[in-house]
Amino acid sequence: MIAAMKVLILIAALLFLFPSPVLCVRAEEAASPAAEVYAVAARNDVWLYAEENEESGLFLLPYTYYVRVEERGEEFSSVVYGTDEAPYRAVHGYCKTEMLTFVGFIPERPFLKLEVTLTYTVPGTSSEMGNGTFDEIERTFHYYGTSYLGTQRYFYVLSDGVFDYIPAARDVNYELNTDYLTDVSAPAEELPVEEESSSALSGIEIAALILGILAVAAIAFFVLRGRKAPSAAAEGEEF
Repeated sequence: MIAAMKVLILIAALLFLFPSPVLCVRAEEAASPAAEVYAVAARNDVWLYAEENEESGLFLLPYTYYVRVEERGEEFSSVVYGTDEAPYRAVHGYCKTEMLTFVGFIPERPFLKLEVTLTYTVPGTSSEMGNGTFDEIERTFHYYGTSYLGTQRYFYVLSDGVFDYIPAARDVNYELNTDYLTDVSAPAEELPVEEESSSALSGIEIAALILGILAVAAIAFFVLRGRKAPSAAAEGEEF
């Protein structure tokens, strides 16, 4: 009985010093953050909405650029366009899931960074007074996307930390971002979203756990075997 207890104590000590590789893997998985997921506007009619409905459209995403997916939904996905790195600000919103093309990599330049400069003519000016130097005013904005009200085109822009719309006579030109063409998954495929943690171990994990316990038991057996068994006389003297 005493010998068996010694074996159990030794096994427990060895398990404490040499934890199961399965437990180590589980701990590493729990510590590692979830990978970011991106989706590209692989068509030129992908709207970013303020809410989960088609009546709250903010702007059309720049063609071939990305949103970072926070949560994928059946009809709408929660997304982020842009980053909070001055002078830019991130826009949180929603996109229709079926309109997005999900990718399995993190793009190098997911968001379009583009400045547009508009020239405004000051009304009521006249060259009769002065030389007209300030009859026109130029202002630069950070472009996010294009929107429409009827046939009138508007740019959704950022200036001095404030988002708003400005009328635009024509659309913008920018370099297309086509890196998704080499590694793209179909929109209908499932995202590697966060899966519910399962308490059940897989077959491989169970086998690894059993092998670890057997190895510890073998070490304990050989350690105890190396000790000499006490003689009957010695046992009598203990009492």
